[in-house]
Amino acid sequence: MSDFFKGISPVKFEGADSANPLAYRHYNKDEMVAGKTMEEHIRPAIAYWHTFAYEGGDPFGGRTFDRPWYDTGMDGAKLKAEVAFEFFDLLDAPFFCFHDADIAPEGATLAESNRNVRAIGEIFAKKMETSRTKLLWGTANLFSNRRYMAGAATNPDPEVFAYGAAQVKNVLELTHELGGENYVLWGGREGYETLLNTKIGHEQDQMARFIHLVVEHAEKIGFTGQILIEPKPQEPSKHQYDFDVATVYGFLKKYDLDTKVKCNIEVGHAFLANHSFEHELALAASLGMLGSVDANRNDIQSGWDTDQFPNNVPEMTLAFYQILKNGGLGQGGFNFDARVRRQSLDPADLLHGHIGGLDVLARSLKAAQAIIDDGTYDKAVDARYAGWSQGLGKDILGGKLSLADLAGKVEADGINPQPRSGQQEYLENLINRFV
Repeated sequence: MSDFFKGISPVKFEGADSANPLAYRHYNKDEMVAGKTMEEHIRPAIAYWHTFAYEGGDPFGGRTFDRPWYDTGMDGAKLKAEVAFEFFDLLDAPFFCFHDADIAPEGATLAESNRNVRAIGEIFAKKMETSRTKLLWGTANLFSNRRYMAGAATNPDPEVFAYGAAQVKNVLELTHELGGENYVLWGGREGYETLLNTKIGHEQDQMARFIHLVVEHAEKIGFTGQILIEPKPQEPSKHQYDFDVATVYGFLKKYDLDTKVKCNIEVGHAFLANHSFEHELALAASLGMLGSVDANRNDIQSGWDTDQFPNNVPEMTLAFYQILKNGGLGQGGFNFDARVRRQSLDPADLLHGHIGGLDVLARSLKAAQAIIDDGTYDKAVDARYAGWSQGLGKDILGGKLSLADLAGKVEADGINPQPRSGQQEYLENLINRFV
């Protein structure tokens, strides 16, 4: 037992009237919503990297935090694992996520690095015997080390490709052994800085081969979790091949991977692609690509991915509406890919961020379900498309009419359609009744 969170009691649900800053006011994990508990709907996971590995730096300045596990090698990694599970228990968190580089220091060779990761994995396995916290997903960091400056899967050097593949093999196997329900691939440097030295088609062929290798190995070892790609348009690369959901789907379809891989969708990454979170969720669901999501937001004044904790109930309500209407997150969840601000120095700040985020998700879940239960919104949208379920619309979608048939029908029947209101303002007001 460490003393990092000394004096802090486990976080409990105390209700909306509670003045305790270290209590849930809305997130009651056992509360039933549409036949499932809040926890079953949200499936929250703590991000190991932001919570325990982030040092408070930004593009213009370095470390601001002072954690006892920094710069202490494997001893520090072991302490970090101890603190992590204390934190999971304080929050009563059902899941966590990690990169290999988050949990253990890199060694002089891949073999040493993998041994370090496995050693911490053994600690995780032991901790999970007494903690209720499980692994939502694991992933390999294929972007921080300078060897990956030109990507891993898309690197012009096949030896870098091989090194990255070997790194993924280790983390995929560890994820499987720890009972992880997903494995995530994020292509932070799978893209380019300039087209002057880039063969786009060649690099995409490489990336497809890499993902096929991951899928094949997952099947070989009996991993039944989801393989997920996390879209992001740029940063750190100028342009990334996993730009957004639509781009990822097109890529997966081209390379016969669309039935093997889904998307992990992040709020901040959607914003960077000039989309709303709601858009990316709705599109992913329509394509059968909705696998899991990240819980965060961006500062609208900043031009980069700020990974702040969610605090916008209306925004998350629209997100939850899409999730609920499309059957929930299944094996996925809401990963708190969010970090405290660089001036938030105290251990308690880590709890405040997650408490507030979970309360926002709880309120948004209930609001979204209330919209669905009320039915007025769905009826309004369904009415807009009612013509497609009968008569002419049904025949068009059913392939019963050719282009010439349609032209003849318009002329013979004197069809002269007039525009109808999309009722945007009414629908905005309607949604706002619930948030």
